[in-house]
Amino acid sequence: MIVIDDIHKHFGGLRAVDGASFTIQTGSITGLIGPNGAGKTTLFNVIAGLHKPTSGRVILDGDDITGLPPHELFGQGLLRTFQIAHEFSTLSVRENLMMVPPNQSGESLIDTWFSPSKVKAEEEAIRAKADEVIDFLEISHVADELAGNLSGGQKKLLELGRTMMVDAKIVFLDEVGAGVNRTLLNTIGDAIIRLNKERGYTFCLIEHDMEFITRLCDPVVCMAEGKVLAQGTAEEVKNNEDVIEAYLGTGLKNKPNTDNKKTATNTTKRKA
Repeated sequence: MIVIDDIHKHFGGLRAVDGASFTIQTGSITGLIGPNGAGKTTLFNVIAGLHKPTSGRVILDGDDITGLPPHELFGQGLLRTFQIAHEFSTLSVRENLMMVPPNQSGESLIDTWFSPSKVKAEEEAIRAKADEVIDFLEISHVADELAGNLSGGQKKLLELGRTMMVDAKIVFLDEVGAGVNRTLLNTIGDAIIRLNKERGYTFCLIEHDMEFITRLCDPVVCMAEGKVLAQGTAEEVKNNEDVIEAYLGTGLKNKPNTDNKKTATNTTKRKA
């Protein structure tokens, strides 16, 4: 679905992304890991149209979407969430969801004057869709709560719910587990898996929790210093010597003892 082709993004002399290339297959849940400063979020911002790349291309379903603004990518079914949730804090959970669908009749002053029945019917359909999303995510108990009053994990669920209000092809999730307790993180993981298996959503997610990555993602891509360092299954990537070196600053080339390798791998899990 997505081809990331030799993407570079420079900020002055800083090469935040330095020739990253990989593909995201339709129907996959692709994990993107790497130490802080590896260029993961910058790459997401390039793909999602927040930054124009210095060079390279992003291809969506065969079409070059490089540099398209976020609202155009939204219309093509490419959505992203942020590490810090961007909810409308003074609106309820249901109202946050109802805000998502574009080009609503109620946004037109003419329609509200001359076609009130059309506006009402559309609003009822959107409300029904929002209630369906709320039930799917099992957050009915906070449906009428102001979004600003939600916990961090509930806000992440709300962000995931907003992607369900339109026909998303691919969703990029930036550190969905940041600030989320384990119980809610498992709930979020369950929702992502169900959306993937039952509704065909394709996901790419940045995450530091390797237990979460291992549970959800195949393949896993590791970045370091703006480049793709390794990719494969979660186990293959976790046991890759270059990945361990990127996280810990030391590799295994001069450490023949297998116990050292086991210790380094376990430490990588905790550090990730």
